[in-house]
Amino acid sequence: MPEGPLVRKFQLLTSPFVGQVVAKVGGSSRKINVNDLNALRLQDSQVHGKNLYLAFVAAEGPLGRTAEETVLQREAASGASSSAQGGQEQVRAPQTHPQDEEMQELQHSRAEPPDAAEGPGNWLRFHFGLFGSIRANEFSRANKANKRGDWKDPIPRLVLHFESGGFLVFYNCRMHWCSSPRADPASDILSVEFHRGRALDALRAPDPVCYTLLDQRYFSGLGNIIKNEILYLAKIHPLTQGSVLALSDLERLLDCAIQFSSAWLHSKLHGKGLHPQIYRKEQCPLGHAVMKGTLGPSGGFKRLTWWCPQCQPAVLSGDGDPSPAT
Repeated sequence: MPEGPLVRKFQLLTSPFVGQVVAKVGGSSRKINVNDLNALRLQDSQVHGKNLYLAFVAAEGPLGRTAEETVLQREAASGASSSAQGGQEQVRAPQTHPQDEEMQELQHSRAEPPDAAEGPGNWLRFHFGLFGSIRANEFSRANKANKRGDWKDPIPRLVLHFESGGFLVFYNCRMHWCSSPRADPASDILSVEFHRGRALDALRAPDPVCYTLLDQRYFSGLGNIIKNEILYLAKIHPLTQGSVLALSDLERLLDCAIQFSSAWLHSKLHGKGLHPQIYRKEQCPLGHAVMKGTLGPSGGFKRLTWWCPQCQPAVLSGDGDPSPAT
């Protein structure tokens, strides 16, 4: 699923539409009533970690109505539309992503702490699944046939047409309303307020560093691609316990996380692709064979991990046993 740098690019795509009024809506979402967004003004756009938040208010007046009035208006409209659906049911398109991808997305979202104020509100939270994306003033087109040989364009979850004539298209994402974004800039690796000390304390735990790096409480926006790449760049085996690493090694790993994430964002903003060194590779840049395993805490979410046994050797743990390689 999209990681912090890509979600920040999504946010920049939505920014030009802030202040504009929604003139028409569409999409296949089952999580929200897309018609609730009709005639609302997009008031704000924020990104926190892997989540995008859009604020909507009623369009009356230069600044719109209060958030409470917007919520009441939407709830009233939702009740009316549900009553009307008895005579004209809304057509919903089938979901296009495989069941295993949907399950993986669901498992990952459960590992994240919930929004502090879920429920009725004027903020719409977007969490993107595998291949999730946003398009501005264009629709995504199929670039290859599916397993059945059909050339079918991806079906958007939400389409927002604005009075200016432009539009935003959201693909493979889950949405829900909340009263405010769940924001902790101190944990966001791309924020100027990122708290290095707190992140270092988390990395010092007697847990494999590949588990800790995916903990969104301390590394919001850091995902599996970044995890694999920075562990290779720092020459650290993914199953090495943070408690046996020197402070200088942890500092280097943290530097790699920030620098790699910032470089990835810079590349995305300039239309350049990512060129990973270890992620999904069979050989590392030095020509060594790469190992692959599914790693994660017992009973927790597990992710595919790639590492080079020669460039990232196993480190002895506190009891003298080498970190396991699976």
